[in-house]
Amino acid sequence: MSEAGADGVAGRTYPPVTFEIKAERVAAFARSIGADVADGVPPTFAAVYSLGATAPQLFADEEAAVDFAKLLHADQEFAWERHPRVGETVTSRGRVVSDTSRRGMRFLTFETETAGSDGAPLCRSRALFVIRS
Repeated sequence: MSEAGADGVAGRTYPPVTFEIKAERVAAFARSIGADVADGVPPTFAAVYSLGATAPQLFADEEAAVDFAKLLHADQEFAWERHPRVGETVTSRGRVVSDTSRRGMRFLTFETETAGSDGAPLCRSRALFVIRS
Protein backbone atom coordinates (compact mmCIF):
# COMPACT_ATOMS: atom_id res chain seq x y z
CA MET A 1 0.00 0.00 0.00
CA SER A 2 1.37 3.46 -0.83
CA GLU A 3 1.78 6.21 1.73
CA ALA A 4 -0.77 8.95 2.41
CA GLY A 5 -0.03 12.36 0.91
CA ALA A 6 -0.72 15.90 2.06
CA ASP A 7 -4.35 15.61 0.90
CA GLY A 8 -5.44 12.89 3.31
CA VAL A 9 -5.02 9.56 1.57
CA ALA A 10 -5.27 10.86 -2.02
CA GLY A 11 -3.05 8.80 -4.29
CA ARG A 12 -3.06 5.77 -2.02
CA THR A 13 -3.25 2.46 -3.88
CA TYR A 14 -4.15 -0.92 -2.48
CA PRO A 15 -2.90 -4.42 -3.38
CA PRO A 16 -4.68 -6.27 -6.20
CA VAL A 17 -7.60 -8.52 -5.31
CA THR A 18 -8.69 -11.49 -7.40
CA PHE A 19 -12.32 -12.51 -7.73
CA GLU A 20 -13.80 -15.54 -9.47
CA ILE A 21 -17.02 -14.87 -11.37
CA LYS A 22 -18.98 -17.88 -10.08
CA ALA A 23 -22.15 -19.00 -11.85
CA GLU A 24 -24.19 -19.33 -8.64
CA ARG A 25 -23.32 -15.79 -7.47
CA VAL A 26 -24.08 -14.32 -10.90
CA ALA A 27 -27.41 -16.17 -10.99
CA ALA A 28 -28.39 -15.00 -7.50
CA PHE A 29 -27.45 -11.42 -8.36
CA ALA A 30 -29.34 -11.55 -11.67
CA ARG A 31 -32.48 -12.88 -9.94
CA SER A 32 -32.22 -10.19 -7.23
CA ILE A 33 -32.33 -7.41 -9.83
CA GLY A 34 -34.91 -9.08 -12.07
CA ALA A 35 -32.43 -9.85 -14.88
CA ASP A 36 -32.51 -12.98 -17.01
CA VAL A 37 -29.88 -15.43 -15.76
CA ALA A 38 -29.46 -16.68 -19.35
CA ASP A 39 -28.13 -13.24 -20.38
CA GLY A 40 -24.85 -13.86 -18.53
CA VAL A 41 -23.12 -11.52 -16.12
CA PRO A 42 -25.28 -8.40 -15.52
CA PRO A 43 -23.37 -5.13 -16.01
CA THR A 44 -24.15 -4.02 -12.46
CA PHE A 45 -22.41 -7.14 -11.09
CA ALA A 46 -19.34 -4.86 -11.30
CA ALA A 47 -20.51 -3.58 -7.91
CA VAL A 48 -19.45 -7.00 -6.60
CA TYR A 49 -16.24 -7.90 -8.45
CA SER A 50 -14.83 -4.37 -8.80
CA LEU A 51 -15.94 -1.97 -6.06
CA GLY A 52 -17.10 -4.70 -3.67
CA ALA A 53 -13.79 -6.52 -3.87
CA THR A 54 -11.59 -3.46 -3.25
CA ALA A 55 -13.55 -1.04 -1.06
CA PRO A 56 -13.04 -3.20 2.07
CA GLN A 57 -9.32 -2.38 1.83
CA LEU A 58 -10.11 1.35 1.97
CA PHE A 59 -12.61 0.90 4.79
CA ALA A 60 -10.13 -1.18 6.83
CA ASP A 61 -7.33 1.36 6.34
CA GLU A 62 -6.92 3.11 9.70
CA GLU A 63 -5.18 6.11 8.10
CA ALA A 64 -8.11 6.56 5.70
CA ALA A 65 -10.37 6.74 8.78
CA VAL A 66 -13.67 6.20 6.96
CA ASP A 67 -16.45 6.37 9.56
CA PHE A 68 -19.36 4.20 8.32
CA ALA A 69 -21.80 5.91 10.68
CA LYS A 70 -21.19 9.18 8.84
CA LEU A 71 -20.72 7.81 5.30
CA LEU A 72 -22.94 8.50 2.32
CA HIS A 73 -22.24 6.60 -0.93
CA ALA A 74 -23.05 9.62 -3.07
CA ASP A 75 -22.16 8.52 -6.60
CA GLN A 76 -21.15 5.42 -8.53
CA GLU A 77 -20.19 4.88 -12.14
CA PHE A 78 -18.79 2.03 -14.19
CA ALA A 79 -17.14 1.95 -17.61
CA TRP A 80 -16.48 -1.35 -19.39
CA GLU A 81 -14.11 -2.50 -22.08
CA ARG A 82 -16.07 -5.76 -21.98
CA HIS A 83 -18.11 -7.73 -19.46
CA PRO A 84 -16.56 -10.67 -17.60
CA ARG A 85 -17.50 -14.25 -18.37
CA VAL A 86 -18.85 -16.75 -15.85
CA GLY A 87 -15.90 -18.80 -14.61
CA GLU A 88 -13.36 -16.03 -15.30
CA THR A 89 -11.06 -14.79 -12.55
CA VAL A 90 -10.64 -11.02 -12.60
CA THR A 91 -8.14 -8.84 -10.76
CA SER A 92 -9.11 -5.46 -9.29
CA ARG A 93 -6.93 -2.75 -7.80
CA GLY A 94 -8.32 0.22 -5.89
CA ARG A 95 -6.90 3.68 -5.37
CA VAL A 96 -7.98 6.92 -3.75
CA VAL A 97 -8.23 9.48 -6.54
CA SER A 98 -8.99 12.45 -4.29
CA ASP A 99 -9.59 13.17 -0.62
CA THR A 100 -10.74 16.71 0.16
CA SER A 101 -12.69 18.42 2.93
CA ARG A 102 -14.93 21.45 2.83
CA ARG A 103 -17.77 22.82 4.93
CA GLY A 104 -17.58 20.04 7.48
CA MET A 105 -17.68 17.26 4.94
CA ARG A 106 -15.03 15.01 3.46
CA PHE A 107 -15.25 13.99 -0.20
CA LEU A 108 -13.34 10.81 -1.03
CA THR A 109 -13.23 9.52 -4.61
CA PHE A 110 -12.26 5.86 -4.93
CA GLU A 111 -11.51 4.22 -8.26
CA THR A 112 -11.00 0.56 -9.13
CA GLU A 113 -9.42 -0.78 -12.30
CA THR A 114 -10.35 -4.39 -13.09
CA ALA A 115 -8.52 -6.62 -15.55
CA GLY A 116 -9.76 -9.85 -17.10
CA SER A 117 -8.01 -13.18 -16.84
CA ASP A 118 -5.91 -12.20 -19.87
CA GLY A 119 -4.64 -9.07 -18.05
CA ALA A 120 -6.45 -6.70 -20.42
CA PRO A 121 -8.62 -3.89 -18.97
CA LEU A 122 -12.17 -5.00 -18.25
CA CYS A 123 -13.91 -2.40 -16.09
CA ARG A 124 -13.34 0.85 -14.24
CA SER A 125 -15.40 1.69 -11.17
CA ARG A 126 -15.51 5.15 -9.63
CA ALA A 127 -17.30 5.97 -6.38
CA LEU A 128 -17.74 9.17 -4.39
CA PHE A 129 -18.05 8.81 -0.64
CA VAL A 130 -19.15 11.81 1.42
CA ILE A 131 -18.28 11.59 5.09
CA ARG A 132 -19.75 14.06 7.59
CA SER A 133 -17.37 15.49 10.19
